[in-house]
Order: sequence, then C-alpha cells, then structure tokens
Amino acid sequence: MTGAPLPAAEPAVRPGRRSPAALLAVCAGYFMVILDVTIINVAVPVVGRDLSASLTGIQWITDGYTLVLAGFLMAGGALGDRLGNRRVFCSGVVVFTLASAACALAPNTFALVTARLAEGLGAALIVPGSLALLQQAYPAPAARSWAFGLWGSMAGIAASAGPLLGGLLVTTVGWRWVFLINLPVGTACLLLTLRHVTPSPRRADRALDWPAQCAVVAAVALLTAALNEAGRRGWSDPAVLAGLALAAAAAAAFVARERLARAPALPLTLLRSREMSGGAVIGLLFNFGFYGMVFTASLYFQHDRGFSALAAGAALFPAVAMTMFASVVSGRLSRRTGHRPLVVSGMVLAALGLGGWAVAGADAAYALLVAPMMAAGFGTSFALTGSTATVMGAAPPEYSGAASALFNTTRQIGSATGVALGGSLLATHSGFGAGLRTSMAAGALAYLAAAALAWRCVPAKAGSG
Repeated sequence: MTGAPLPAAEPAVRPGRRSPAALLAVCAGYFMVILDVTIINVAVPVVGRDLSASLTGIQWITDGYTLVLAGFLMAGGALGDRLGNRRVFCSGVVVFTLASAACALAPNTFALVTARLAEGLGAALIVPGSLALLQQAYPAPAARSWAFGLWGSMAGIAASAGPLLGGLLVTTVGWRWVFLINLPVGTACLLLTLRHVTPSPRRADRALDWPAQCAVVAAVALLTAALNEAGRRGWSDPAVLAGLALAAAAAAAFVARERLARAPALPLTLLRSREMSGGAVIGLLFNFGFYGMVFTASLYFQHDRGFSALAAGAALFPAVAMTMFASVVSGRLSRRTGHRPLVVSGMVLAALGLGGWAVAGADAAYALLVAPMMAAGFGTSFALTGSTATVMGAAPPEYSGAASALFNTTRQIGSATGVALGGSLLATHSGFGAGLRTSMAAGALAYLAAAALAWRCVPAKAGSG
C-alpha cells in the first residue's frame, strides 16, 4: 500500500511553502479545539449550579467532548487520508461551530452534553487534519519542527487564555458565552482555510475500517464511563469493573481487527515502530497529568477556597501561560539538541511540580502552589513539540492523517482519564483537599513514566525520525 501511486484528483500541498495565512488557518482550528477543553474548566461549577447538574453530570459536560474527540480521531484521520485533509478539516470546522451554537442555547444538562458530543465530533475531524496539513507542507525535519512548535504554541495560547477568558465571560456575561466565542473563530478559520490552504491529495485506496473505528469508540466510551461512575458507585462496584473489563476487550478487538483487515485503519507494522507507539503513549501520560491537574485544581479553588470563576481562572493562569512560552522555546532548541533531552527534562520538571503540590499540605498558601503549577505547565508543553515530531516523523506520508489521529487519540484518552479519575478521587475522598493531593500524586507518577519512556523511544539526534 505504501508504494501505491496517488490519485491526481487534487493537487498536493507544495512542500516548504510558508504561507502565514495558511499556517494561521490550520492553527486556528486547533486553537478552537484546545480552547474548548480549558475554557470549560472554570465554567462547569457555574454551569452545574445553573442547570442543577450532579458531579457526574459536570464530569460528562467536560468528558463527553473529550471522549467523542478521542473515539473518532482515528475515523477523522482515515477520512482525511481518503478524502483530502483540507476537505475534512473544513467539514470539522463547520460541525464544531454549529455545535458550539447549540451548546450556548442548551436549556438543560442533557441538551448541553448532547451538543458537547457533537462538538467533539467536529474536533475529531479538525485535529488530524491540522497536523497532517503541516506535515505535508513542511517535510524537512527542521522546518517541520518549526511548524510543530508554532502549532504547539497555538495550543499554549488557547490553554493560557481558556481559564482566564472563561472566568471573565462567566463573571460578566454568563457561561453561554464560553461557547459563543467559538462562532467568530470558527468562521474566520473556515474562510482562511478555503482561501489560503492548498488542497491536499485524496487517496481513494484508503478504505474506512468501520469495525476498527467502532472498537476504538467503544473502548474510549467504556473507559471514560467506568471512571466517571467510580466516583458515584465506588471502585469495587460491579458496573465499574464490568466497564473497565469491556473497555479492555474492545481495545483487544481493535488489535485483532487490525491484524485481519485488508485495509487497516492503522497497520500494526507502524505500531511496532518504537518512535510512533512510544510517542503516542507519552502524549497520553502528559495529558493525563496536565488536564487532570487543571480540572481538579479549578474545582478545588472554587469549592474549598471560595474563589469565583474569574479568580479561579486567574489562579490557574500562571500554569497554563507557561505552555505558550515552552512550546516556542522547545521548537527552537530542538534543532540543536534533538527532541529527547527536551521531552525527558520537560516530563521530569512536570513531575516535580505535581509532586510538590501533592506534599504541600492541606491548607498550603496559594503562593506555594504557583511554582508547582508553572512547572507542570512548562514541562508538558516543553515535551509536546518533540513527541509530536517523533510520532509524525515515524509515519510514511500516506499515513500522516492516521499518525496524527493516533497521537491525538492517545492524548485525548489521557485527558479524559485524567479528568475522570480526578473527579472520582474528589468524590470518594473525605475532602476535596485529600482527593486533590492524591490526584496530583497520580499525575506526577504519570510524568515520571513518560520521562522514562521518552529516554528509550524519542530519537536522540536533531532531525532524526
């Protein structure tokens, strides 16, 4: 399959073309997706009170989006490879923007969760295309690292702006504007993409492996549901244990299907690549730590310390602001140092940050929590560029969409798991403070595991892979 000629239905993206408008258009779509993850964190307590939602309902407002995003990323990547990444990217922007309008108009928790699921579907079409379009436009390793660094910094800007912007909107004009803000961004993204991004190639030989896609969706949904319900039912509840077992069975079914499929969604030969599989797991681990921290810390500041939504956003701002700075720095340093030192050091720094919070004590002053939060934010983003380049560099061009989908699927599984586990720990412990510290300790262990894996899987030399 890798040697099959490409259909000439659409022109390929011209390698090396650096169009600022095109790069902005691609990154703007990713900006919306990440903004929607972080902006909701400070808003969900207010949304929960306004819509009379339970803690489980609040978790689903957050996790419904991420579970659909994670579950359908593989389908989005396969569709992008088959139909053209620009076409699928634009379709995702339309779906995401319309779903955001539905979120803003939701009259109850059920309607909001349903609209969030639709948002996740749109995001699943956007994210693989954003990386695949950059991969096609910048094939040289140095230029690719530069582009991925800008892509990562865009995520950093969204992560930085999300909590503060969410708090400002909730405090001034209401939580519904958290979703309405996506409408002008989505419209601008669509217009810029149609005007400035060159159409990508279509590969009609890439069939969609729907049994494998269904297995991925089932695995992610069952895992997230089991973790969410653990907070209400307890970890030993039969329904929770059954959900975890069924999630593992669905994951095994995906692997079995990929072994037998004539046109697999992601050939297992690619997963045997240490760079690709290791980089994907690293993404899962650092998203688990970071987004678990943001979710639990936001609830903690508002529930235990009585912060308003705006104050909670301001309290989280130092952590997420570091992500913007770290992405730019890592993109530049990687040309000289290679990716491995940056990923390893970033993960160790983040582990020290969350570990510091875990041992800070029940009533630690906010000033003592700023440095741990900043360390976690900087370390996570510092590792993002290198892990992204590692996964994408290990994939042949005809599987760029699938590789992007794999990396972002594991990252979103990490986000959903971190949020779900954090919420469950808050619910099952005697107090928010104890649950928060346990969640931070779990995140620190995840970061340390990512550092060890990066030492083995991320290429040592600049431009390798």
